Amino acid sequence: MIPARYAASRFPAKLMQDLSGKPVIVRTYEAALKTELFDAVYVVTDSNVIYDVITSIGGNAIMSIKEHDCGSDRIAEAVENMNVDIVVNVQGDEPFTDRDSLAGVLEVFESDAAKEIDLASLMVQITDQEEIDNPNTVKVIVDNRNFALYFSRSPIPFSRDTNTNTKYYKHKGIYAFRKRALMDFQRLPMLSLEAAEKIEAIRYLEYGKKIKMVETTVSGIEIDTPEDLRRAQEAWR
Repeated sequence: MIPARYAASRFPAKLMQDLSGKPVIVRTYEAALKTELFDAVYVVTDSNVIYDVITSIGGNAIMSIKEHDCGSDRIAEAVENMNVDIVVNVQGDEPFTDRDSLAGVLEVFESDAAKEIDLASLMVQITDQEEIDNPNTVKVIVDNRNFALYFSRSPIPFSRDTNTNTKYYKHKGIYAFRKRALMDFQRLPMLSLEAAEKIEAIRYLEYGKKIKMVETTVSGIEIDTPEDLRRAQEAWR
């Protein structure tokens, strides 16, 4: 499932911007299809423009019935009556989504015989201090089994001792959910930590869900700003 909202506070209509001859959302849809990991790939949107561009290439698109504040809610509405076990959320602004990273989050559930894991997601190590300090970059800290402890826009952990080999991980917005966890999310109200950080993954933690993080070395380019789009166009060329 690729949630695709037309409006965006930092970069309006970013998903319809041109990326080497095709809109960003089409590039992302094609990248998800190319992995050949899924029974079906859908774009879930509130926009007739995005719906039309996906269906015009023969793709699968679903129009949201309700207004939604986040991608998880949008996907939950779309899959509520589908007979599926695992739902993967690929962000519409990540046209460089790769097969190995997605396979990694799916493997989490294949090896989870006890079914203790509610979600799996990706993290990538970052070393650039500007990116570590950037509030647009969501950081994650994990326990010794790589279960998420917390997500934040602040640099976490805080390195009080500069001699400590502190590692920072960026949360990549790709999730794999058990359908049950996704449907629970939809009915649970937002609590204070999620409201403060504006990070939907925190809601799962606040309600006791277990999120297994999978490390990847593929950083990719998330298109949040016009500068990101220019970097993506250069990388595509």
